[in-house]
Amino acid sequence: MATLAGVFNMSHSPFCYMAPERWNEVRASRALRADVPFDDVETNRAKAARIAGAFATLKARLAAARPDVIVVFGDDQLECFDFRNYPAFAIYAGDKFQGALASGGSAGIPGHPGLAAALLTGLMRRGFDPAFSLDMPKPDRGIGHAFLRPAESLTDFTTPIVPVFLNCYYAPQPTALRCYQLGAAVGEIIAELPGDLRVAVVGSGGLWHTPRAKDAYLDETFDRAILKSMTAGDARGMARYFDDYAVPAGDASQEIGAPGPGATGLPDARGPRGGTRETCNWIAAAAVAEGRPATVVDYVPIYSSPIGAAFAYWRTE
Repeated sequence: MATLAGVFNMSHSPFCYMAPERWNEVRASRALRADVPFDDVETNRAKAARIAGAFATLKARLAAARPDVIVVFGDDQLECFDFRNYPAFAIYAGDKFQGALASGGSAGIPGHPGLAAALLTGLMRRGFDPAFSLDMPKPDRGIGHAFLRPAESLTDFTTPIVPVFLNCYYAPQPTALRCYQLGAAVGEIIAELPGDLRVAVVGSGGLWHTPRAKDAYLDETFDRAILKSMTAGDARGMARYFDDYAVPAGDASQEIGAPGPGATGLPDARGPRGGTRETCNWIAAAAVAEGRPATVVDYVPIYSSPIGAAFAYWRTE
């Protein structure tokens, strides 16, 4: 039978790849809430070093897990899909894909059609109806950073990756509970696979952030609650906390955008709005390891963004 070789969660904010000397320059171009703390350049350098160390830890643990293939839960920000037809869930089943790197240029990454097909059929048997792609829908753009950043930060680009898309950004999105159920189903499918395939799982994105929004701030209490459930091995609790969150009255950073190129104007699902919904990628990955406690490598509040950048892993063997 197949082996769940490991589960990993990581943030993929541009600030994780940007020189810390630039962080406050970018901050100055954003409309942050007045009470967001200010870090000087030395503090930012120290935080950037912590992020680099967290990536190194995850990369070493992933290498030690020796996966034959990696399933990445990520989101699309109009790189592949658009409002002519935007899926709640989708799986890339092609034999290769490419995308832009944070360091510049692009990279080609092998896919794994066999595992992708098993996930598609297994999810359908379990009551899900995911979309699929056999080729990149927009070859000129490639597949988005939610999938390229884990490849760039954790691999040498030779390990096959199966991208699993969750609609995190564009209302109406699936609830965190539904994302939990999807992750749990993926875990079941992996456990039932014949053969000796070693499969690792990565959740890419999060945690709290409302990029470029008016009056943006960092809700560290929200992030700590999510991490607390995760370290307790309670992925369902993560989903419950997420879906029970109520947007505070007057919170301009979470207002529903008017219909246009980057917003549907439709009502949101339950829970936080904006980029914070990438936390659902973490919840889906955590569900694969449900019942096992996670180890948080680090949680780094980046106030210049602002975002809660976090890094974690599960022992599964």
